[in-house]
Amino acid sequence: MDLKLKPFDFNQAVAKAGLAPDGTPLARARATQKGDFQTAMASALQQVSDAQNETSRLHRELQLDNPSVSLEDTMVAMQKSQIGFQATLHVRNRRPADLTRFAPDNIILFVHGATGSPESGFDLKLDGLSWMEWMASQGNDVYFVSVRGYGRSTRPREMDEPPMNNPPIVRTDTAVADIGAVVDHILAKRNIERLNLLGWSWGTTQMATYTARNPQRVNKLVLYAPQWIRSAATQSPLTTQGKIGAYRTVERSQMLGRWLNGVPEGKRDTLIPPGWFDAWADATMATDVEGGKRNPPVLRAPSGTVADTMEIWSQGRSYYDPQKITVPVLIAVAEWDRDNPPQLGQTLFPLLVNAPYKRMVTLAEGTHTVMLEKNRIDLFNAVQQFLEE
Repeated sequence: MDLKLKPFDFNQAVAKAGLAPDGTPLARARATQKGDFQTAMASALQQVSDAQNETSRLHRELQLDNPSVSLEDTMVAMQKSQIGFQATLHVRNRRPADLTRFAPDNIILFVHGATGSPESGFDLKLDGLSWMEWMASQGNDVYFVSVRGYGRSTRPREMDEPPMNNPPIVRTDTAVADIGAVVDHILAKRNIERLNLLGWSWGTTQMATYTARNPQRVNKLVLYAPQWIRSAATQSPLTTQGKIGAYRTVERSQMLGRWLNGVPEGKRDTLIPPGWFDAWADATMATDVEGGKRNPPVLRAPSGTVADTMEIWSQGRSYYDPQKITVPVLIAVAEWDRDNPPQLGQTLFPLLVNAPYKRMVTLAEGTHTVMLEKNRIDLFNAVQQFLEE
């Protein structure tokens, strides 16, 4: 098990993503005011110390219980232009313990959606096996990243204040900068030029945007439950009326109802195997320690994606140009998905005119969270087959 805290050239990473150091597009970048240096430095160093301690704790908790699959947790440090560290990103790697070949076709990076954690989405053991472990068992070098504000990555300071004190945080361009930093980390670590990317929900916009801007660094792209332009019939459940705060809160009691929205009444009792929802909910809530101290406990999630949805997708505009994606693409949608209905993926698919080849898979009897349901192996197989083509 290998543990590192790797410094990162943040300015270089975001420049490759087409962004300024603060995460805004270069065309819109504006100078930021300098804060008090001493206070900012002390805060930054404390964040890094906390991240190191948390990673060490994770290693103690996550001792490898599958000898055939190696586990590595890394906190990738994001560098701030003025003072040092701006954020640390939690990156997890699973791979066969005896894997010696690292190539573009067998390395894949996962990124999560708008609310939950990649730990509980991609690496939760259900019946003794997580999606990442399954992918590793097929000979892959598998990673996930929590972008800032999610999972065990740095929570922006705005999340310690009442949500309405600040505007929405962690917009998509900020997340794309985080993706760029982690891609650079993996490419350098494995000495390769390209890798595969997989995004779920909001993560599809992150990964597609990064790919459109950096096609030379991407081998293949998987879009699972993609966002796309919304119509009146396909409005996102995240959209709201009135002012949007910096972040949202979700209580555990709200989670199951949203998950099963759109599932026929007679199918709800058997869609999620016994114990799987509780395992997921426990793991998801555990990633937000501060939110767990509230009464009732909550999961906090940045609202940047909500603002982007309302300002862009719901206004008939796309966040990225699909014509600029020039790598093979797989779109996977699920029959009962009400968060990002299958129609969104079906509309996007013909617009990928410059992809060398593309596939679209519709998963029967599944929701937005099909990777944690009884038919999850259908998704796993579809992704693996695409990578092997």
